[in-house]
Amino acid sequence: MQIAPRTGGSVPDVASLLARLAADGGRPRLTWYGDDGERVELSGAVLANWASKTVNLLVEEFDAAPGTTVVVDLPVHWRTAVWALAAWRTGATVALADAGVAAPDVVVTDTPEQWADGGADLVVISLPALARKYDGDLPPGAVDAASAVMTYGDAIAWVPEVDPDQDALVTAAGTVGHKVLVPEPGDGARVLVDGRAPVADVLRDLLGIWAGGGSVVLTSSATAAALEADDDRLARLRGSERID
Repeated sequence: MQIAPRTGGSVPDVASLLARLAADGGRPRLTWYGDDGERVELSGAVLANWASKTVNLLVEEFDAAPGTTVVVDLPVHWRTAVWALAAWRTGATVALADAGVAAPDVVVTDTPEQWADGGADLVVISLPALARKYDGDLPPGAVDAASAVMTYGDAIAWVPEVDPDQDALVTAAGTVGHKVLVPEPGDGARVLVDGRAPVADVLRDLLGIWAGGGSVVLTSSATAAALEADDDRLARLRGSERID
């Protein structure tokens, strides 16, 4: 994958995108199909609420702001989208694990044992939808996101101003700045997004779909493979979710 700045017509930044989602009411904007039959549906308002709580955690716990590097070491998942949105809303740089950032400020991961001795502030993610705490040993000083996020306010209390000239997304393939982070808007469709794609591609696809007023049905990698192998199951999913 080669990441390059995208230019063209006017598109919203993450702040205005989250504001649109928050005002969207109960319409589904992100439906997640995970492993073992897990299905999670988030309206625009609920998605923005999750992001707002996470913004407050990042700002209050870690002083996240322009110049802060947040490594997001997670697979394609609805929680990955929430943490990326929140980090971008603070003006921070989201670096994916393949970028090989030497000294990140914060690491958000579901595999804390790989980062325990790295020196960064550590946030540990539990991927199952019903998890209320991390089911494992937390490294000293690590934040358990499953329990911590819910303690923060539903509205953003204060957030630094985003510097559009700062990097927003860093991967092994390149960087994208905040000013061009949100791609050209989609056409408002309900779109099936394959979880086998690289995380960076998926995140930008989601931004473009939401910017155009569309909604997403996002699958895990294993679910995407299972759907590809079962035409009937794929057809049922497309029908039940009204995928365009």
